[in-house]
Amino acid sequence: MRRNTLSYKCQQYAMFAGLSTIAFAAVVIIPFIYGLYLTLTSWDGVSVSKPFVGLANYVSTFQDAAFWQALGRTLIYTVIAVVLVNVVAFFLAYLVTSGVKGQNFFRAGFFTPNLIGGIVLGYVWKFVFNRAFTALGTSLSIGALSTSWLATTNGAMLCLIIVSVWQYAGYMMLIYVAGFMSVSKDLIEAAEVDGCNKAQATMNVTIPLMVSSFVQCLFLTLTRCFMVYDVNLSLTNGEPFGSSIMAAMHVYNQAFTYKNYGTGQAEALVLFLVCAIVGVTQVYVGKKAEVSA
Repeated sequence: MRRNTLSYKCQQYAMFAGLSTIAFAAVVIIPFIYGLYLTLTSWDGVSVSKPFVGLANYVSTFQDAAFWQALGRTLIYTVIAVVLVNVVAFFLAYLVTSGVKGQNFFRAGFFTPNLIGGIVLGYVWKFVFNRAFTALGTSLSIGALSTSWLATTNGAMLCLIIVSVWQYAGYMMLIYVAGFMSVSKDLIEAAEVDGCNKAQATMNVTIPLMVSSFVQCLFLTLTRCFMVYDVNLSLTNGEPFGSSIMAAMHVYNQAFTYKNYGTGQAEALVLFLVCAIVGVTQVYVGKKAEVSA
């Protein structure tokens, strides 16, 4: 009887989730295992042989100053971008759930940048920073806009942050909108009856009940910012003087440009572990705050 039940469950699983499992294994599990194997070789991506070198690639990773500089740069970019994305997204969500006229139109408009591919987005904003802003700054005699921000080290990082906020804020806004709409209006009205103004009701009632939305948005923005590559490639390409090379771009260059697949894969694994540790820690802390709220 137990065997028949087990067989029936296996058949059900194969029928409903079999193809998804095969696809997930082919796209994620097998490449990940193969990547772990490559970290133990000195493969150049072209030759048939893959010489085994043991942990030499991991030693090279920890000795690669450029990788750690790129990772530190990514951490700074991520912290600033995550804070700004979520602040802007929360403000936009508050705006489009406050009963303003045409709020559905504004929701669609704010979400639209997220639909544009990162490569296209980077080239569009590259034109804006290099041509549109400089032309405007020259005609209005605004010194800060007269030269392209992409030409300076700090300016290139600032441009990356601006574009990331513009791209991600609309998507995170939808999650915050769902959070606002999930809060019962009766609780808000009860708080106002007890003497709270609108701002106090938002701080003391609405925000504590939206912790799950904050957890989701923070996790999504953290992982996206840590793994940013497409906008980095098309907007700055790591310039000027390599000052805007993020960790993902450094890993790509190591593997595909310099043909050091083993070292590149080892650095990719380190980047994955850092991102996973930060993401899981954030979710754990957020879930505890959600329970206490």
